[in-house]
Amino acid sequence: MADAWLSDTRSSYDTDATGYAEKVRGLLGGKPYLSASLALFAQLVHGAGGGPVADVGCGPGYVTSYLHDSGVDAFGIDLSPEMIAIAQRDYPDLRFDVGTMTDLDLADDSVVGLVAFWSVIHVPDHAMPGVFEEFRRVLRPQGLLLVGFHVGDETRHTSEGYTGRPINVDSHHRRASKIMGWLRDAGFTIEAELVIGPDEDVPGAIIFARSGA
Repeated sequence: MADAWLSDTRSSYDTDATGYAEKVRGLLGGKPYLSASLALFAQLVHGAGGGPVADVGCGPGYVTSYLHDSGVDAFGIDLSPEMIAIAQRDYPDLRFDVGTMTDLDLADDSVVGLVAFWSVIHVPDHAMPGVFEEFRRVLRPQGLLLVGFHVGDETRHTSEGYTGRPINVDSHHRRASKIMGWLRDAGFTIEAELVIGPDEDVPGAIIFARSGA
């Protein structure tokens, strides 16, 4: 089944939604480089004149809320209905929709910015080009993209969630050069790369990119 990874990811996050939401609660408060990257993204959106911003793979909505508090017209999209239910409960004034980054229910050129904050880590290599082409499709010309991900050369499988219940999900750790190659192929220009915790077991990276004209 070609989309087995999608159904596995959805069911795993549905199963572990409460545990995951608790795990990331308050995360940005203790991660200055992450919060600074999102603040810079918000500043760039304001500099571009503002407009709607999609937080794709929003989970329980904490990044969507952070962007909203920074004055950005942000809304969230996630594959997991249970995650969206938590986001709607915790941030009732914001918009959250169930959807998939492989086939976004958004019009062409409809958003000024898009954030994928550690959400592409579950997308296998063969599907990544199509995901970035979807991002490019929905972004306006010169639209802003922020992609965060685990850095490495391996795929880690997780069979038990934060609540102790069984799940079935892969996390793909990738080099920034690989992500940037896919982005360039999809029509993006790379503007900045930040590596976070390069001496840690699993570093993180954030790439800022802009869609072509």
